[in-house]
Amino acid sequence: MNTSHETSINYSNEWYTPKYFFDAFPEFDLDPCSPLNPLWKTAKHSFNIYDDGLAQDWSSYGRVWLNPPYERPLINMFLEKMAEHNNGIALLYTRMDTEMTQKLVLSKSSSILFIKGRVRFYKMDGSRGSSAGCGSMLVSYGDECKHLLKQCSIDGVIMSRD
Repeated sequence: MNTSHETSINYSNEWYTPKYFFDAFPEFDLDPCSPLNPLWKTAKHSFNIYDDGLAQDWSSYGRVWLNPPYERPLINMFLEKMAEHNNGIALLYTRMDTEMTQKLVLSKSSSILFIKGRVRFYKMDGSRGSSAGCGSMLVSYGDECKHLLKQCSIDGVIMSRD
């Protein structure tokens, strides 16, 4: 799934997170929104659209990487599940005024890294897409991921719930 913020006539839910995100953290245990044909490994275990990551039990997994499909209501449903799991990092668009951000990010996350610059996601063919339509943020859930976010090499400004 790993969708981006880009919208065009050739819209697709198959946009891939740049590899540097995965290089910035220890290996994740689960990616419940993995691409059908990943360009690189995103986690030890993964579910793609056919596995239905929302229907799966995440409780036997530790750290979760989440780049959810950005369409509603799926994005909200994945974020609700992430908040309940409380051990992971989500890559989301930075839109602070939305109900989703207010309810599922600001009130439930442990920290937020506002990424400097716009993310350029990858296309299914491995080529890099244009810059995303808006800024992105990494949102941590749980203390372990809050510390990982603070220590990661991704440039930006971090806000933490202490």
